[in-house]
This record gives sequence, C-alpha cells and structure tokens, in this order.
Amino acid sequence: MPARDRRVVVSGLGCVSPLGGDVESTWQAAVAGRSGIGPIRHFDASEYAVRFAGEVEGALDLGDVTAKEARRLDRTVALAVAAAREAVIDCGLDLSAADRDRIGVAIGSGIGGIGTLQAGVETLVKRGPGRVNPFMIPMSIGNMSSGYVAIRHGLRGPNLCHVSACASGAHSIGEAARIIERGDADVILAGGAEAAITGFAVAGFAVMRALSVRNDAPSAASRPFDRDRDGFVIGEGSAVLVLEAEEHARARGAKVRARLLGYGRSADAAQLTLPAEDGDGARRCMELALADAGLRPADIDHLNAHATSTPAGDTAEVRAVHTLFGAQADNLAVSATKSMTGHLLGAAGALEALFCVRALETQILPPTINLDHPDPECDLDHVANKARQARCEAAMSTSFGFGGTNAALVLGR
Repeated sequence: MPARDRRVVVSGLGCVSPLGGDVESTWQAAVAGRSGIGPIRHFDASEYAVRFAGEVEGALDLGDVTAKEARRLDRTVALAVAAAREAVIDCGLDLSAADRDRIGVAIGSGIGGIGTLQAGVETLVKRGPGRVNPFMIPMSIGNMSSGYVAIRHGLRGPNLCHVSACASGAHSIGEAARIIERGDADVILAGGAEAAITGFAVAGFAVMRALSVRNDAPSAASRPFDRDRDGFVIGEGSAVLVLEAEEHARARGAKVRARLLGYGRSADAAQLTLPAEDGDGARRCMELALADAGLRPADIDHLNAHATSTPAGDTAEVRAVHTLFGAQADNLAVSATKSMTGHLLGAAGALEALFCVRALETQILPPTINLDHPDPECDLDHVANKARQARCEAAMSTSFGFGGTNAALVLGR
C-alpha cells in the first residue's frame, strides 16, 4: 500500500440521474424504491430489440453556459457540467479566493461522446466529408468532461479521464484520492459521466445479448440477484464527488460529508466481457480496499454492489463476497441500486459511491427493488424492495468492467 501523507474526505456532492436532476431528488427517489427506467425517448427505438432505458429527464442546469456553447457539448459533457456545478456549490469552496492550481478534475467515462460520433458518421455517409461537424472531435473525445468542467471553473490542477468501462467512475475517485494523498492537489472534482442511450450503443449491447428485453415491463427489467434477471438496463447520468485533503477542508470550515478510507483495484485477466466465474478479481479488489482502509470485513456495514442484473455477473460477485467476508457475509446489508437507475456504465461507480455517502449520512440503506424471486445462488441480505434504517459506519462500493477491470471504494462516516 502507498504511504498516506494526507487523509481524504468528501466535502461536496452533485449528480443528475434517471431518478432526478440533483442529489436530493435522486436520493429521495432511491429511498422510496422508485424506478427511473422507462421507454426510450432520445431516439425512435420502435424497430429495436430493446426499447427502454434509464434516461435523465428534463433540462439540465448548466449555469451560465450559453446556448451556443451548449450546442457544442456532447450530452456526456453536459451531464458532467450539471453534476459538477451542483458539487461545487455544495462544497462551499470560494473559487475566487482559492489556489486553483491545486484544484483538479477527474471525471471518467466508459464510452465518451458516442452520440456525437454516431451523428458524425451519419452526416459523413449521407452528406459527405465536407459536412461533418468541425466540433465533432473535441465534442466526442473521452476527456472532454474533465476538460470542460475545468475550463468552466478555472481549475488548473491535475486533469484526468479514466476510461475503464464500467469501473471508470470508481477508478476516477480512487485515483484522485491517491493524488491528494501524495500532496499533488488539495481538491479534486472526481466522478463519472455517460450518455450512451443512442441507437448505435443500444444496438451494440443488444446484439451481445447483454441487455434485458422486458419491453413490456421496463420498470421491472433491472432485477439484480433475482432468479428471473435477463440482462442489464442501460442508463445515463453523471455523479461528481468533491474530494479534499482533510486539513484543507478543516482549515476552511468545510462540511465533511464522509471519509474516503480505502481504494482497491485489480484485473480478472480472464475474458473480455464476462467476469472470472469464481469472482476472484472482484474479491481481490475488495480485499485491497479493506487493507488500504485498515479495516476487517466485519467492519463493513453496507455494500452497494456492482450488481448489473446479468446472470453471470451477479453470481460471480456474490461468490466474491462469500469468499472475502466468510461468515460475516450473513451480516452484510447489500443494496443494488442499479435496480432503480439502470446501469450508468462509466458513471455507475460514481453514483453508487454517492449513494454510499448518503447512506452514511442518513443511516438509511437504499433498497434492491424487483427482487421477487431471489436466486438461490445469490444468498445475501439484499435489502429487498424496501429501504432500511440501519447502523452504517463504513460502506463499500464495487465496480467491475469489460476487460476484467475492477475497483472498490470504502467510505466511512
């Protein structure tokens, strides 16, 4: 484990999700067990095998971004801008007086501007190369969420974009914490953003047979750990956590919402799209996060599981939990919030870390909805169908992605 020169805290939160346009509305919907999944409205999906998703509804609050600028932003970037704006306001940091050379941004994305790329290809085919949008490249490259957020707020510290499939958001948070611990920055806006509800992406995931096909019951389609699960539901959104060196936060009288205690990462080195069947890669990253936090399995009260609602993925994750936690697995409360939000891909880990922060603050654990017939192979306490008031001093969030990449975060009250 690396030497820890400084401790890291969470001093601000921001998000836009299929459950709401800000942190409070998203959290209240999650606690109520409401599904944010419905028919696709972003494009005409009538001829598609899958016709539903977890879309962000309504206009995004982009602050003083002009209409002209907004037209030059891929939706992924716009989602990140909205989430980062809320997080900056929430953390109460006076940027006009801050040393912005010491404030960075790390917002990951699994896919980046796929909507812009799809539109560019369609223009190329239909109208020729001279009619391609001149902003197509800067709109679509993966790091533009981090770059544009930094530009909007004048943040000149480390500026990064971690692209590690569905672990991108969690990796961004963990690696940002490492930067702060080393003393290379005082504050980093860290998280993820994704806007992949496009015809191109939905078709691609559908032909892989990765998506649920419950077109007749979208709100019941994402059902992690349920015997009848048949694939994940694609979602979109962004979540940003303001990470800050504890002494920096204390010196300015900041509100400390949680502590980032530990971070682990690993690789399955097994298959491109399926996890190691025994969950060994997942187990190792969770074990590393616990060691980094200086905690034992028994110290974790709550797990926000990766739990995408795929037959292989959920089972492998449960096996990893049993292997690591042993007899303590029976006492671990496990929530699968993707049952309500769908799978936000590169933004999923960031949103689920945010949910962990809110669980620590409120002592309420969000539910796993649609768990009507628990899979016997997924035998954990899944906080089924109804939120729970419970003691929560330490929580873990896990994220696993295509390519066998894994990340785990441990947060403390």
